[in-house]
Amino acid sequence: MKKNWITALLLLFSLAVSTSNAAEYLNGIKWKSPAIVTPGQTDAMPPSDAVVLFDGSNLKGWKNGENWTVKDGVAYSGRGKITTLESFGDCQLHIEWKAPEPVKGSGQGRGNSCVFLMDRYEIQVLDSYENETYHDGQAGAIYKQTPPAVNAMRPPSQWNSYDIFWTAPRFDDQGKLVSPAYITAIHNGVLILNHFELKGDTPYHRPPAYNAHPPTGPISLQDHGNPVGFRNIWVRPFKSAEGEQVRDPYIKNGDKETPIQP
Repeated sequence: MKKNWITALLLLFSLAVSTSNAAEYLNGIKWKSPAIVTPGQTDAMPPSDAVVLFDGSNLKGWKNGENWTVKDGVAYSGRGKITTLESFGDCQLHIEWKAPEPVKGSGQGRGNSCVFLMDRYEIQVLDSYENETYHDGQAGAIYKQTPPAVNAMRPPSQWNSYDIFWTAPRFDDQGKLVSPAYITAIHNGVLILNHFELKGDTPYHRPPAYNAHPPTGPISLQDHGNPVGFRNIWVRPFKSAEGEQVRDPYIKNGDKETPIQP
């Protein structure tokens, strides 16, 4: 029994030695240390690097905010859309909203609003709980471009959440589109849009189109005549990890380095 135990230890030791001497791929990139961000107390609460757009107190950070009603920590759509004073490009946006109760109207006339990214790209807000309408106009749709993958609505008066991951379009110096906009969206914890490529802006009366605009733009909330409630709105400007290619990729095996041929 003792001999078997010693044999097992020797085997484990030999495996550890062979693993430590195994060849390793190194990409030759020197990465910048990622910033430290303190998450919120819950996934819905703003992390330490978020810009809080509405905390339940007022709409001073929004143009036309004085024409919406703020009551008991909720902003209700009023006379005209509201637009953030700050502008954003690539970002993570969290917003919570609820359809009005008692329920009135049907189709597009029931709990209608929307979130505009960069004041021109619309993800629909609508009471789509047991309420039929055209699918690329229901809640979670990129308006007139795609429906959500699923309908994840909660009943009227219950809170819905959108977590939106936005990649802004890029234009060159001559105004030509270099790369389109992309959006990933989660509705009430359910993935409804997965890196969807937008065809352009989201008008009602014509096909979508890209027109050159600055790399950042404001976030807007639509007023469509329905008292939709909003709360807990925050955004995080997003920047990818940074690194510098300081040498070509290679395989390291002990003291031996073997360049990887392209």
